Amino acid sequence: MHIPLAMGTELRDRYRIEALVGQGGMGAVYRAQDLRLSGRMCAVKEILLTSLEGVDPVIQQQTFDQFHQEASILARLDHPNLPKVSDVFSLPHREYLVMDFVSGSNLSELLVQSPDSTGNGFPEDQVLAWSQQILDALAYLHDQSPPILHRDIKPANLILTGQGVIKLVDFGLVKLLQPNDPQTITVVQGRGTLAYTPIEQYGGEDDFTSEASDIYSLGATLYHLLAGQVPADARTRFLQSGYLDELRKPGRRITRRTEAAIFHALSMHPQQRPASVAEFRHELLGPPSPNHVLARPGSLPRVSWGEALIDHRWLLGLAIGLSLLALAMSLLPNAGS
Repeated sequence: MHIPLAMGTELRDRYRIEALVGQGGMGAVYRAQDLRLSGRMCAVKEILLTSLEGVDPVIQQQTFDQFHQEASILARLDHPNLPKVSDVFSLPHREYLVMDFVSGSNLSELLVQSPDSTGNGFPEDQVLAWSQQILDALAYLHDQSPPILHRDIKPANLILTGQGVIKLVDFGLVKLLQPNDPQTITVVQGRGTLAYTPIEQYGGEDDFTSEASDIYSLGATLYHLLAGQVPADARTRFLQSGYLDELRKPGRRITRRTEAAIFHALSMHPQQRPASVAEFRHELLGPPSPNHVLARPGSLPRVSWGEALIDHRWLLGLAIGLSLLALAMSLLPNAGS
């Protein structure tokens, strides 16, 4: 059993442990104070190598090598929607990764706190504004050489800061996509979170994953944020063909374009999903702006007149009907006298 570090523990005479943020079978994440940089808080991720006792020594060495390979890759990343990795070090039987501590609430927490969290999620314009930032981070990861897959995108791994910036966190299942080796080897073996995990990722490290796997997870995340409830998981949908509730329901103001894009991302087979983050962005948000910046609510691409007319055709029909009624009444004898 993993025993977490005591509060006040100092690592390398630099990082003072202040709180346990999360804990799992192979380690933990702590909030710590950087004693060399006054006022800086950081997240310290601990990997417990003793959890690999009894595992084939070759696998142990692969895990160790993979941890340091991924740590060096993540340390080179620099994007406003990703936490910055600043340090990596080893202590007896433990490995550590240090990154920015992201202060804020994750979208799963905010969804529960929402006054209408049962049956309806966040407003569409808010979710689409967040999606632009998530897509920016995901495109940046996939554009690395080799591409980096997150493999666990979900509302709980998306933190909204006080400045309105979305941060994609928790790289525990991150995968480096080697062109000549499509097998998945991760630092912390796992399969993601069921409701957001594509079917090709169910088997763990031996299954083929690609950029399309992250696109599926993002589609499931956006579905949850809009609907207020998780979509049916891939296994259920595989056994019960077509088992996925529509997003556009009474009480939910969601455009057809948004629903169609998310359902495309949630296609069961990877080759049936958008081929890239750029393609998914185009389907979800329309053509990119020439001066693309971090999105905020109210800065979304406008819905076309055609889509607006289709989505609100009943209002148009009502307006026409009232206009015809008013015209007919004005033509009646003695009307207006």
